[in-house]
Amino acid sequence: MMTRRTAAKGAALTALSYSRVLGANDRIGLGVIGTGGRGTYVMTRFQTFNDVEVRALCDVYPARYDEAKGKAPNAKTFGDHREMLQLKEVDAVLVGSPDHWHKDHACDAMNAGKDVYTEKPMCRTRDEAPVMVKTARITGRICQVGIQQRSGAIYIDPLNEFVRTGKLGKICHIDAIWHGGPPRPIRLAPAEKPSNLDWIRFLGSVSYRDWAPGQYNNFRAYLDFNGGKMTDFGHHWMDVVHMYMGERAPNSAVFAGGIFYDFKDGRTAPDTCNALFEYDGFSTLFQSNAYGNATEYGITFYGDKGKLFVNRNRWTFTSAEKGAVPVEKKTPGDITTDHVRNFLDCCKSRKLPNGDVGVASISILPPLLAIESYVQKRRIKFDADRLEVLPL
Repeated sequence: MMTRRTAAKGAALTALSYSRVLGANDRIGLGVIGTGGRGTYVMTRFQTFNDVEVRALCDVYPARYDEAKGKAPNAKTFGDHREMLQLKEVDAVLVGSPDHWHKDHACDAMNAGKDVYTEKPMCRTRDEAPVMVKTARITGRICQVGIQQRSGAIYIDPLNEFVRTGKLGKICHIDAIWHGGPPRPIRLAPAEKPSNLDWIRFLGSVSYRDWAPGQYNNFRAYLDFNGGKMTDFGHHWMDVVHMYMGERAPNSAVFAGGIFYDFKDGRTAPDTCNALFEYDGFSTLFQSNAYGNATEYGITFYGDKGKLFVNRNRWTFTSAEKGAVPVEKKTPGDITTDHVRNFLDCCKSRKLPNGDVGVASISILPPLLAIESYVQKRRIKFDADRLEVLPL
């Protein structure tokens, strides 16, 4: 049985654990699965480094990989990821496909001897997480999940300075906020599927339905394909909670919210998300609501000696002492690049990366449990040791 301890533990690698050992000066051949907006953007982060060459692009819609090919003109193109994975010149794979494909794309790549950088959320369902961890450990492949806060100094520095030193004191509650603006109607064009778009392959493990342009254009609005804002933003912020407080799942999750902006377009993912998680010794409230004038996104850790706010570009510590002046640091830039660099270094050193699939398999649990709470309309009690939902 996969427990939280075995999930986060890295197996020792042998010479037979991977197909090729990359030297410090070797150029890494990259293949990209899913060349939409995010996949192509992260690909450009890889291209900022001289030891990477994009050698293959894969998407169910040729128009997507044709556009990405403008940034990687020498890359080969594919509609089926299995064909791309046969290329010996591809050493590592970037998975930028929709969430319901993350597990299969990542596991297929690892089984083909490729290291993997997969976008978050790690997976669509709880049972997929241990499969991804097991595949990484058995094959000895590096598997980095796109929880880039793990590689950002803007998160690491205040963790070391205020939390681990005890300056923040005992933390009893955490507010994790990432609001969005009011949703808009989903684009329902083209009414006829483009002849060269492989709709069946796009659906993958999801039950068949006729061409539905809204579900292709905005898959995050449908729970068949993902967990909406709860997993899209929630995996990031709940992973920071685990990064600061320990790699352990919550004891319970309860969701409040729903579809409060209903455009009658069949969407199933809630636009208003409030999820409360109980952990050993503290609670966390995650919020992602549809506000027109939202407060700043970020996480606030409340301790008995002060409070710490952190997001991707700044942190602020305010001591509980009377008259204390807040201490603040701002950092420009995109920490995704740092996370990509960590992955590339680990492809060569064979060390576990910062966002290893093991730790990500624990931090994906809170948002997935919150979605279960939303669907089942009940508080979910969870065994954090056995990683099992408890009976009613």
